[in-house]
Amino acid sequence: MTTSSAARAAVTIEEVATAAGVSRSTVSRVVNGSPAVSPEAVEAVNRAIADLNYVPNRAARTLASRQTHAIALIVPEDTTRFFGDPFFASVVSGINARLSQSDYVLNLVIASDDPGDKTTSYMRSGAVDGAIVVSHHTSDTYLDRIAAVVPVVYGGRPVTARERDYYVDVDNRRGGYEATAHLIATGRTRIATITGPLDMPAAVDRLQGWRDALAAAGLPEGVVEDGDFTTDGGAVAMRRMLATDALPEAIFVASDLMAQGVLSVLAAEGIAVPDDIAIVGFDDSPVATSVSPQLTTVRQPSFEQGEQMANMLLDRLAGLEPDHVTVLPADLIVRDSA
Repeated sequence: MTTSSAARAAVTIEEVATAAGVSRSTVSRVVNGSPAVSPEAVEAVNRAIADLNYVPNRAARTLASRQTHAIALIVPEDTTRFFGDPFFASVVSGINARLSQSDYVLNLVIASDDPGDKTTSYMRSGAVDGAIVVSHHTSDTYLDRIAAVVPVVYGGRPVTARERDYYVDVDNRRGGYEATAHLIATGRTRIATITGPLDMPAAVDRLQGWRDALAAAGLPEGVVEDGDFTTDGGAVAMRRMLATDALPEAIFVASDLMAQGVLSVLAAEGIAVPDDIAIVGFDDSPVATSVSPQLTTVRQPSFEQGEQMANMLLDRLAGLEPDHVTVLPADLIVRDSA
């Protein structure tokens, strides 16, 4: 750092006040946007700030305004799942795209090993102005304590939805229906499903969509296995199906990651997709086009979901009253697996 740049970095609010010919408190009011300052004083202070290259102390401004301009993204999952699932990358990209147009920064809180005490304490400390919560489970009851401290927007329908909750969801039930209806339209009648964890609303809704489509077609429900929304979980679930007496003709797999595991097992067993078993996934993540055959899947608009969650929370923090619920469509994308 040069001597001149060091001097500029060291400029204080008192020096600005002296250069502008006003008091320190007047400079503080101008910096914080107070209307209780004459136009002449505002002009003098702003001119001094520009001449001295003064950078306001954000910590001091935070204490004065009680705003941090920080938002927490709370993810009640372990790091392996967070960094290994393309869904999270897309959601975070959407959140960041919206926050980049604001003064807010994003703090990531991965709360897998925390019963909620540490995360709740962090929220209560005043470190952030609000929170976005994604991938929540029935057991994550501490989220209610967080919602009592700061404004919260949920990614997906909360486990126990209440009128006061704000959330941006995807039409998972309709997506599950469309996936299964597509399999039925190909002539399959024995249709199984591999679900995500059923303590998560998204997994429950996709399972219900599968049931709705079978009922509408007058078909019996097939085998249901839990694949934990992971590649390994999908593989294990597929092996359990192979151990039964009758193989399904088709499977609605409720995430692309699980479908990746399913395809690997079927390929190892010499079972052709879609000729022997048709597969439809869910997400339309990069996984869908990296596997062979490429996945027919339901597109989950996760980037847009991230944008919408951030926008909803920013509106709340600005004192506006956005709609409590936004539900985004889930569209079927037909490729080679079904």
